[in-house]
Amino acid sequence: MDLKALSCVVLLPIQILYYTVKATVCWFLPSRRRDLTGDVVLITGGGRGIGRHLAKEFAVRGAKKLILWGRTEKCLKEACEEITLMGTECHYFVCDVANREEVYKQAKVVREKVGDVTILVNNAAVVHGKSLLDSDDDALLKSQHINTMGQFWTTKAFLPRMLELQNGYVVCVNSILSLSPIPGAIDYCTSKASSLAFMESLTLGLLDCPGVGCTTVLPFHTNTEMFQGMRVRFPQLFPPLKPEVVAQKTVDAVRTNTAFVYLPWTMHALVILKSMLPQSALEEIHKFSGSYTCMNTFKGRT
Repeated sequence: MDLKALSCVVLLPIQILYYTVKATVCWFLPSRRRDLTGDVVLITGGGRGIGRHLAKEFAVRGAKKLILWGRTEKCLKEACEEITLMGTECHYFVCDVANREEVYKQAKVVREKVGDVTILVNNAAVVHGKSLLDSDDDALLKSQHINTMGQFWTTKAFLPRMLELQNGYVVCVNSILSLSPIPGAIDYCTSKASSLAFMESLTLGLLDCPGVGCTTVLPFHTNTEMFQGMRVRFPQLFPPLKPEVVAQKTVDAVRTNTAFVYLPWTMHALVILKSMLPQSALEEIHKFSGSYTCMNTFKGRT
């Protein structure tokens, strides 16, 4: 072993210890919060559910402009009017994030009519809610295209300008099911696992890019129309999250530049246990996590 390799071996544990201590200290110290007053925020799936609450929360926190994307004009229009009444400039555009060309086209329209997007919130998602053998092939493809590939297209559309301005933020409303899958939602769990890998890679890739950051939010069961089919083993111990709470925690994470947020915080324990326990215990964890029973095809926040 040459001297250079030996020095790397010796320094590695020291560097790990240094960054661990640094991260721990930073976690306890109050962080500088991002001022949202100059930000233009675009939220996919912004017409309903968590997306709608996110729009209201960004407006309350002083965002300069809100842009809502979704597939249902009626919901978008109602949400846009609600935000406008709050005193914040708001625009909406019908856009299916699964359609790459439509995303690029509408992104161009947004830049021309509203301005540069500085915070992109990838929130749009659907759940088919069936087992693999009961799922229609087109339905499976649709959930992957919206939940995963949609992030590729929206991020490619807006990230280059953020990097150029050295001012931008990419947010993903993911799910704890990306780390702890459940029966009955194989399309959703798979797509969210892919989405999480996308965000982890993107977050690491942007570490050396000044002024641009990422946040991934991983909530547990949230009380929205999308998850009416969710069945939790101990609902009294772990009641569903309120969408407004998810929205508040998400905006707080953006303002503090927090990379990953687990909601509730107890989900940290679930992830740690999954990495340590034997298969028999994992089966119990899966039972605890719950299951999904299809209520209506393609429930979603789009």
